[in-house]
Formats: sequence, structure tokens, C-alpha cells
Amino acid sequence: METAVNSRTANGVATGGAGNLVLILDYGSQYTHLITRRIRQLSVLSLCISGTSTLDAIAKLKPRVVILSGGPHSVHAAGAPSFPDGFIEYAEEHGVFVLGICYGMQLIVQKLGGVVAVGEKQEYGKMEIAVPEGEWGLYGPEAIGGHQTVWMSHGDEALKLPEGFTVVARSLQGSVAAIENRSRRFYGLQYHPEVTHSTQGMETLQHFLLDVCGVTADWKMQDVLEEEIKVIKGIVAPDEHVICALSGGVDSTVAATLVHKAIGDRLHCVFVDNGLLRYKERERVMSTFQSDLHLPVTCIDASEQFLRKLKGVKDPEMKRKIIGREFICIFDDFAQELEEKLGKRPTFLVQGTLYPDVIESCPPPGSGMTHSHTIKSHHNVGGLPKEMKLKLIEPLKLLFKDEVRKMGSILNVPESFLKRHPFPGPGLAVRVLGDVTEGNALEILRQVDEIFIQSIKEAGLYDSIWQAFAVFLPVQSVGVQGDQRTHSHVVVLRAITSEDGMTADWYYFDHKFLVDVVRKICNNVRGVNRVCQDITSKPPATVEWE
Repeated sequence: METAVNSRTANGVATGGAGNLVLILDYGSQYTHLITRRIRQLSVLSLCISGTSTLDAIAKLKPRVVILSGGPHSVHAAGAPSFPDGFIEYAEEHGVFVLGICYGMQLIVQKLGGVVAVGEKQEYGKMEIAVPEGEWGLYGPEAIGGHQTVWMSHGDEALKLPEGFTVVARSLQGSVAAIENRSRRFYGLQYHPEVTHSTQGMETLQHFLLDVCGVTADWKMQDVLEEEIKVIKGIVAPDEHVICALSGGVDSTVAATLVHKAIGDRLHCVFVDNGLLRYKERERVMSTFQSDLHLPVTCIDASEQFLRKLKGVKDPEMKRKIIGREFICIFDDFAQELEEKLGKRPTFLVQGTLYPDVIESCPPPGSGMTHSHTIKSHHNVGGLPKEMKLKLIEPLKLLFKDEVRKMGSILNVPESFLKRHPFPGPGLAVRVLGDVTEGNALEILRQVDEIFIQSIKEAGLYDSIWQAFAVFLPVQSVGVQGDQRTHSHVVVLRAITSEDGMTADWYYFDHKFLVDVVRKICNNVRGVNRVCQDITSKPPATVEWE
């Protein structure tokens, strides 16, 4: 499988100009993606790569600022992840500003000659810090001489600072909370400014990046759109054709609309009914494509093909791999048909891969894992076979969901479509636990899901929820229906709130709403006698059950 080069990752230069990138080296913190998002909210481009990336990989991106993220490790433990040899010299030689957060700060302290050890008092959760009087780089005038609430998460602490460093904030317990060496451009925060619990965290990041580092806040979605169009035109030759796999979701639709704007009718969209779609999804989506988006779409019914391959398969990772493989077979066949029709075989395949897909498909630094050990393959990342004949174009690969929606709005994708809840590429295969072909599990799930979603819409709650869906469990429970004992299926309802799908909390429904929904499901869906609600956040759970 080949992937078409994305100019932003190749050159380290996105809209906003050279030397304006904030690069995050990820050391495994659950908050790392939040750093990326918070910086983008300041209209500054930020990218996240592994904390153990090579110096060459870092240098090619030409960052103005490098942020070392937090992580679960201890810097003094054997095998603890670190930046590459030569990084400190590279940063100083090229005038790169370096900010360490939590583990990242301790890494700076240790690598520059200080001492980090297990602290006498561990600090977790909300804490107060004091910023003394002085002229500090990390804090603006409004923060100096005052207190602020921050989010701590550390058991180690800096006991001795490297030469030339100054403590610019302490916790009320006396631990070092912030340090800096302005002449060397190295800074550190022991707390997490990116989380909302750090009440002045955004102000600190904004002051540091814009006022101290001189980063320009000029990263705009309109510029990203124009650049992507230029990139696509540069990748796809004037006589080449492109296939786009439409799922009916926001991501693939925006990707298709973007590519269509770049190359016109040389884009050939295909919507595959894989037998794993929601209730009447095929009819609804095709109607939207034709009446509202005016995209050239061919619909292929491959439900029997997919379900035949999935029969008897229970392992979720295997289900994802099979689905990815079958999709590519269909796309290759579609490309062959187009070749016979056009006299030229399409070269590229467009997918709506998003940045969270990429991040979540990478193993955590310091885990000793490689990409082959990834816990969960995303359909757009780990589920595609290496022998795929088409090259990939992934124009949204560096964007979060809300950014994709902004781009879709600029492209005049209908708002009602942009607000659709995310739907996984493997479809209901990851919502029917176990064998999806067993009994009538898919049909039961479709009916339950439809009742749940329509009830949410009727209650005016749809736009307040990031994602809502039903799950079919491979178990049966005893019940009483119509004065008779039943032994029927169990389903789960899940609804979450989130900004980007990387972290999420469960949505708190009114009691009456849940009572009404459960009654509708048990009264209208034959074979269900028990309905549960999933009230697990992410982490520790993922959004989907498989």
C-alpha cells in the first residue's frame, strides 16, 4: 500500500508560513492531544509525533517551538523514553524554544544536569501554585505575584535545577511548578496547562507562544483548504482519475467535496453497502449525495460478500482487517470497471482519515511496542492491506473533527450533514459483539439504534451529544413479557460528549427520557428484554465497544 505524500508532513510547513510550527513530542500522556488542540485554538499550527522520533524527523519539520509532553514514566527509570541525542544542541543552534510539560519538564531537568527524584509529597489533581514577583517569560504581567489553580499529576519532582535555570512558580506545598532559562530558550511546567482544570492554562500557553516565542497566530481553515487543493492538484496529474470511498459520514463527505473541488469530474465516488449499515442508511445517504451535495456516486451492494467473509469471526481486530480487505477488493474491482470505461485506470483512493485516527493507531512511547502491536487498528489506518494497488490521498489526516466540520462549512456542505454523529468505518460489526452473522443480531441492533437516535432527536438533544448508538451483546437474560418467561437479548445504549473523540464523558439523560426509550425498545423490538446504559468515560473505555 502506498500513501500519497501530504505536503504538510513532508515539509513541516503549513499555512502560516515556515518556522511557525509548534511540534509536540508525545511521551504517552493522556492529555497530549489536548496540547495539540489548545494550540490550534490559538490559530497556530501544531503537530504531534512520537517522543522517540529521530533528530532528522524533528529537523525536517523545522519547528519554531518544541513541546515535550507529559507521560506515565519516571525519567530516572531504566528504559524511560527521551528525545534523541543531539536534540538540545539542535534546539540551541536553530533558536528553537523548548517547553517541557510534567514528564517533559523533568526530562529537561535531568538531561541538562539537574536532579529528579521521587518526591516527598506526590501531587495529583487540582493544586494551587504561586507565581512570585519578577519578570518571567512563562507568565504575563496579570499572572505575576498571584495564585492560580492548576492540574498536577506527578510523583517525581525536580530536586536540583540545571545551571542557569530559575524557579518561576511553586505549589503551595513548596514543590517546583515552573522553571525557565530564557537565554537558552528552555522552559518547564510541572502541571498541565492544556486541561480545563488549569484555570489560566490557555493564557499561559498563549503568552508563551505568541509573546515569548514570537509565533504568529495566522493558521486559518480557509488557508488549509486552499493549500490542500493545491496539494491534490500537485499529486494528481491532469490525466489521472481518483476513487473516493464514501461512508455517509462527515469525514469522507468533506474529503470527497474537497477533492471534487480540486479535480472535478475526475473524481469517482463509490458508496458500498456492506450489510453493516444503520437502519435505512443506504437510502438516506444516497438521497443526500444526489440532492444536496451533487457528487457523482455509484452505489454497490456488497452485503452478501462482507457477511459471508465475517461469518463465524468473533475477534474484533480480525473483523476490522477483513472489512478493510474486502473494501479494497471492491475498490480495485471498481477501478477495473472504470478503466474499461475511461481507458485509464484510476491511480488514487481518497479516504477521510482524521488526526485522532492516526494518533490512536500509534503505540505509546516507552511501551516497547511497534505499530504491529497497536491495540486498536482504525479502519482508515491499520485495517488496509499492504498489497492495495491504489495510492492513498488523505486530505484531512492532520485535522480534528471540529476542524473538518469548519472546512465542510466553507465547502458549503449542508449543516444538517455536518452535524451527523460519527459512525465507525467497520459499521455495526464493532457494535455487534462477536459474530455479526449470528441469528438476527444486525436487524435487532438496527431497530434499537433507530429508536434511540430518533428519540434523541425528538427530545432536541442530538446536537448536544457527540455520539450516540446501541450495542448488541452476545448474551441473553431472563425476563417477563406478556406474563410469560422470556430468554432474550441484551442491548446497551451509549451516548457521549466530547470535543474530538480522543477523550469523552457519558451523557447524563433525564430519567424520564430513559424510561421512555427503554419502554419503546422492549415494546417494539422483538427479541430484546433488557436494556442497559453505558456510563463509562474515555478513558478508561474507548468510544466503541470493539
